[in-house]
Amino acid sequence: MPLAESPQWRQKATNFFSSSSFKLKQAGQSAGDNIADVAGKVGSVVKSRWAVFQEARQRQPPPGETVQERFISAAATTGVLLRKGISETKEKVAVGKVKVEEAAKKTADKSKTILNNIERWQKGVASTDVFGVPIEATVQREQSGKAVPLVLVRCADYLVISGLSNEYLFKSEGEKKVLQQLVSLYNEDSGAPLPDGVNPIDVAALIKCYLASIPEPLTTFSLYDELRDARVSIADLRNILKKLPNVNYMTLEFVTALLLRVSRKSSLNKMDSRSLAVEFAPLIMWQQGDSGTDLRNHLRFTLKAPPKIVDTTSNTTEWDLLDEDDVDASSQIPLDDASPPDYSSIEVIQSLIEHHNAIFTDANETVWR
Repeated sequence: MPLAESPQWRQKATNFFSSSSFKLKQAGQSAGDNIADVAGKVGSVVKSRWAVFQEARQRQPPPGETVQERFISAAATTGVLLRKGISETKEKVAVGKVKVEEAAKKTADKSKTILNNIERWQKGVASTDVFGVPIEATVQREQSGKAVPLVLVRCADYLVISGLSNEYLFKSEGEKKVLQQLVSLYNEDSGAPLPDGVNPIDVAALIKCYLASIPEPLTTFSLYDELRDARVSIADLRNILKKLPNVNYMTLEFVTALLLRVSRKSSLNKMDSRSLAVEFAPLIMWQQGDSGTDLRNHLRFTLKAPPKIVDTTSNTTEWDLLDEDDVDASSQIPLDDASPPDYSSIEVIQSLIEHHNAIFTDANETVWR
């Protein structure tokens, strides 16, 4: 007849092994899903060992061995399993702690970026901004050796390589949130390359947004009347444009050279020189005191909101907490159909595109392969 273990020992063993699985799993769940999995496995081991103990208790022990001794031996082997499981759990906890610290630091850095962006947009212009800043100040600060803002160079090079055939290039509107991201990118680093896979339509819209943002047109206020009166004379246009500051002259040559390339693909992109002139005249030539054409105000409105900061590791972004409903803001802009186009400016820009090489004889440096 087997020796019976004492009620006190049996109760303690039952309580310990029966509750260990639940406690370990509960503790693991409080530390995270991965840790809970490890703790659950340890708990399962405990349960299985206790089942073995109960089965062994019903069998006849070998000579000289009591049930209590069997419990002690089994508890010792179980202790090894528990220590191994607990060690694995601690390692998971350590890894989890590091991940939490990394996430906290990442969140803090992003929060700082958000606050900086808010502050910059509240002030209107930051020291590194290129949008909304006089063009000469931008070129002088960049010190790139070019008399053209780098954002225009990056965009034009991209379009010449991969975007000239897109239908309604420079007429189709870009995506507002993408434009805000690109503006933020170039306000922080004017020499940055364009992101991989960016849509040519958005790149073209970024050029228009830049020209709409500068406080004075490329043709300057002082030459508006002269250019308007000389719009049909190539020789007069050439002589008048020589009065422009060098940065304005070189940038105007650069932009119209790009538009000439676009117009040569009009059979594909459906944008001839007239269509391009209609799009760009309000952005290149306007009178002093002009509060802004519909197009220029529309593009400025596009850039008004703070730029969205994309977190590629998450489905949500910090700006989602600040943005209103995800709607196309351009639909909220009432266009004033009563405001007539400036046909004189359109004719000037069309002439600059069609007769580019004859007008900019001193600046035929813009060559794309």
